[in-house]
Amino acid sequence: MPPFYLTTPIYYVNDLPHIGHIFTTIVADTLARYRRMAGDDVRFLTGSDEHGQNIERAAAREGITPLALADRVVARYHELWKTFSISHDDFIRTTEPRHERGVLELIRRIDAAGDLYLAKHEGWYCSPCELFYTEKELSPGQKCPVHGSAVEWHSEENVFFRLSKYQQPILDWIDANPEAIRPETRRNEVRSFVEQGLRELSVSRTELAWGIPFPGYPGHTVYVWLDALANYITALGFGADPRSESAAGHDATGSNKGSNAAGSAKSSTAELTPVGSDKAAAAPATARGARGGVDPADPSSLYRAFWNDEENAATRLHLMGKDILRFHAVYWPAFLMSAGLPLPTKVWAHGWWLRDAKKMSKSVGNVVRPDDLVARFGPDALRYYLLREMVFGQDANFSDEAFVDRFNSDLANDLGNTASRLVTLSRQIFDGKTPPKSCDDNPLVPVAHQVVADYRAAMDNLAFQEALRALWRLLAEANQYLVVRQPWKMIKTGGATDALSHILWNGLESVRIVATGLLPFMPTVARQVLAAVGTRVAPESLDALQWGGTPTSALLPELAPLFPRIDKEKFMSESHPVTPAPAVASEQPAAHPAAATAAVSSASAATGVSAPAAAPSPSTPALVEVSIDQFFATELKVGTVKLAERVPKSDKLVRLLVDLGEETLRQLVAGIGKAYTPEELMGRQVVVVANLKPAKLMGVESRGMVLAATDADGKPILVRPHADGAPNGTRVK
Repeated sequence: MPPFYLTTPIYYVNDLPHIGHIFTTIVADTLARYRRMAGDDVRFLTGSDEHGQNIERAAAREGITPLALADRVVARYHELWKTFSISHDDFIRTTEPRHERGVLELIRRIDAAGDLYLAKHEGWYCSPCELFYTEKELSPGQKCPVHGSAVEWHSEENVFFRLSKYQQPILDWIDANPEAIRPETRRNEVRSFVEQGLRELSVSRTELAWGIPFPGYPGHTVYVWLDALANYITALGFGADPRSESAAGHDATGSNKGSNAAGSAKSSTAELTPVGSDKAAAAPATARGARGGVDPADPSSLYRAFWNDEENAATRLHLMGKDILRFHAVYWPAFLMSAGLPLPTKVWAHGWWLRDAKKMSKSVGNVVRPDDLVARFGPDALRYYLLREMVFGQDANFSDEAFVDRFNSDLANDLGNTASRLVTLSRQIFDGKTPPKSCDDNPLVPVAHQVVADYRAAMDNLAFQEALRALWRLLAEANQYLVVRQPWKMIKTGGATDALSHILWNGLESVRIVATGLLPFMPTVARQVLAAVGTRVAPESLDALQWGGTPTSALLPELAPLFPRIDKEKFMSESHPVTPAPAVASEQPAAHPAAATAAVSSASAATGVSAPAAAPSPSTPALVEVSIDQFFATELKVGTVKLAERVPKSDKLVRLLVDLGEETLRQLVAGIGKAYTPEELMGRQVVVVANLKPAKLMGVESRGMVLAATDADGKPILVRPHADGAPNGTRVK
């Protein structure tokens, strides 16, 4: 069992958690569950960052102590993690004695390397980031490049870390380990940042009481990022004396049982045990992630097993949002190099969840809290949406409408209806049991083999969206398999034949494989689906993804709707009521648009201030700018048309089967029938939007869209590669 150490960032407790925090933790949980099924010895850590100026100020505004504020917010995190079935093994709080002990040991080693000195520091400081920025790094108007808030000039005497000393070692580490920083775009950003030159880093503050006192420098408090980053090893027992008690003021639940260095009172937080909905998640923290050789009486043995292992076989993976990548990919490795400790094996920075094209943040006021969606549709539906909607590593836009569409299309229609149809037919004809005869020789078997291979490859690469798309490909093939064979008609004419038994068993087996693959994503619902199709005990190994696992003649319970379809119009009207804008009386008639534009331009020229762009005329659609991440979220692929035929009762629609380099042909419906005959389309290469949500046109499902331009008469003109062509499946960028 290879050791696999997985961490989320520790979350700041100056405000309640929102979708951004939840997403990173759900990603980590999904990966942890998958790696456990793959046979790894997983240690999954999350926690809370409780020191620093922001917490101190937030607590002062409420008239409470910083620890009281932290206790309250941490309790909310534990409630949420229980709701979302997060299966973490440990929850670290930076106010715990075990953490302070490890921070002090890390600083002792850095100091012994000669990398600390005292000097005056001044510059532009962002309080939310707790970071100094150079003039060049600031946004226009001297604003923080992350939060957009005003920065303040700050000057004080600090302890400094010789960061520049590690510029070349960090570059060497990046070059020697191409997979150490992911995705590649972020790796390139980090390398460019380091190449430009690293400045010495201030690692203490003097105008702050809430934190760990800096050893050897009275009046100084440890800089919150040096404090916080150390959690990844302090939670494993780094700095602990093997001869001391294993608890040392800390119990296995992550509760804070002592006082922090600033002399705060004992934490009031009760036993905060990480609990999930399944048996594995509910187990005590010491029951999992306890690799051979870990000694419960030695609090530092976890550190040796999962971070400083002698065989150097451990995976040490940090997950975080891209806004804190620099801390994890530059400062943290430099601290570790200075202390003579192993570096993380991989730092993965995902994109942001956006709302109204802006990153969700408390300061902007656009955060999404999940309470209403979870209350109405359950936590697993939200887990699925977040992991299906975002290309991991890129930004994604959170939308209630997109959530409803994904719920109705993927969950209610594809998964829910397929399972319901198969269970209902099997119960009806086989006395409430699974079909008595299985079938290992049918067209779904090779599809399932390829889907499982694609799923595992995607999961190994943290391509969660691709993994889910692979599973849904098997669902689509199973549906097509049923539509062609029409078992509902066979029941009326032939009864419980061997052929019918094979067809229904094959369908149930396909759903079982999909549900097994969904266990890391939707731990509660996936178990419900497995039970519904006759698998009573959820598998704990990826071996269960192989074809042949559905039992014969097993009892099938009567199936309640797994995903009741959402009335989208009603939901949107309830969630986003439309209030008519009040009429505004105008004292003068509206000016002609050209006149208004001229007036604005004249004013701009006179004042030297750039004018806002004039509103487009009704006949000219507004240009919507997208980021490069948003553009790359669209998958454009080259494909060859293998079959083309007109859709019945339509002179415009053409049904296409296109080879996109996938295991099976992709069915598309294109409105190009008036410009192209089916014969003209056969063998032609086209460009396809491959990750478009499925839609039905005239009752025919379309799983993508063919790109075409439109001439002056509205006639479509197909976009196609160069005459020399390109391999099917080639991405268009």
